[in-house]
Amino acid sequence: MKHLFLSNRFFLLFGALVVLFVISFWVQPLYPVAQALFVLALALVLLDILLLFNRRVDLLCERKLPKVFNLGDPNTVRLKLENQSGLLLFINLVDELPFQFQERDFGLRLRMKPGETTAMEYELRPLERGEYTFGATNAFLSTVLGLVERRYVIEQPMSVPVYPSILQMKQFELRAFDRVTHHKGIKKLRRIGHSYEFEQIKNYVRGDDYRSINWKATGRHNALMVNQYEDERAQQIYCIIDKSRAMRMPFEGLSLMDYAINTSLVISNIALQKYDRAGLITFSDKIGATVKADSKATQLNKILNALYKEEERPLEANYELLYYAARKLINGRSLLLLYTNFESMYALDRVLPILRRINTFHLLVVIFFENTEIRDFVESQVETLEDIYHQTIARKFLTEKSNMVQKLQQYGIQAILTRPAELSINTVNKYLELKSRGLI
Repeated sequence: MKHLFLSNRFFLLFGALVVLFVISFWVQPLYPVAQALFVLALALVLLDILLLFNRRVDLLCERKLPKVFNLGDPNTVRLKLENQSGLLLFINLVDELPFQFQERDFGLRLRMKPGETTAMEYELRPLERGEYTFGATNAFLSTVLGLVERRYVIEQPMSVPVYPSILQMKQFELRAFDRVTHHKGIKKLRRIGHSYEFEQIKNYVRGDDYRSINWKATGRHNALMVNQYEDERAQQIYCIIDKSRAMRMPFEGLSLMDYAINTSLVISNIALQKYDRAGLITFSDKIGATVKADSKATQLNKILNALYKEEERPLEANYELLYYAARKLINGRSLLLLYTNFESMYALDRVLPILRRINTFHLLVVIFFENTEIRDFVESQVETLEDIYHQTIARKFLTEKSNMVQKLQQYGIQAILTRPAELSINTVNKYLELKSRGLI
């Protein structure tokens, strides 16, 4: 009996019968009618139970999950169902989702004919990294009568890891390397001067830059010859992620650290595709994951696994420790992409001397975040004097953020102030810009 449930139709039917019995106290001819309808209702309920709990009623359900879920992206879960009974079934499907989603009213409704096979899918957007466990699939079956429901449990426990967004990584890889079409957000940059690495001398063809003509080779071969260059390779690109409490602030469900993690995977993939060497350092009050810069085929997988395990810490970031770790772990001049957040000029001034010291040895890009909620409030309409005061204070915060960028640039430090949702685009553009200017 634990799998037997009464439907809304059952309560409506017997509620109407109760009303009819009450009315029959004053209208005596209705009493026999109410009795007959009551007996008929009981017979229908009994018939519905017999139909649903027949041994021949069988439902097959198979859940298919991707190998990994992408953090912050919609991930598709597929269900394949087969009605092996001889009844027309109305099904309310309740999949036992991982507790991280906190879904309380999830359900899928469908109608299946006898012997019919159908496929359904739904999307989930995880907001935390880690292991996600699915439980059983509960199918609440009902017939055309719809007076009772039978819970049919299909046990299929499954687990899936949630990794930093591989989907975003692939999307930005296509955008960064597609030279034919133009994608929104990715800037087309003009390359300044030549690349630093000479590749070969080749015959001149129409369209080659005449400034690259090699006159000595031209004289020897009695034909125009030009120097061909290629992008300088094997440059070290390090993503440095601050995982202190400053990065715990959430925007659209994801923390700033998770935005930084997704972007680190994107930029590491693009750097490796451009034959640079990608590395990783995370820090807070202590050094976390470290992946030495390399260009091996397994490097991206190392970075992915390291990012998967990282968690925010409720303490302040130790920039002195970062400086000494960078001096010890990073050999040679490198591009350092530092993902952090400053909410006041005082917070920046505290660490600015250390950032300047790091910038003397490396090309440092400090990436921090604009508070989108404050920006939206500043751009909203105000009606009262109190709102004007609040908006003035909000403008002061935004101005202070802009002043931080200017102050960093004043000391020769590259800076990006970005909305969390535009972090990947702006970081990729900055990397391509620095490559095109020959700064790395």
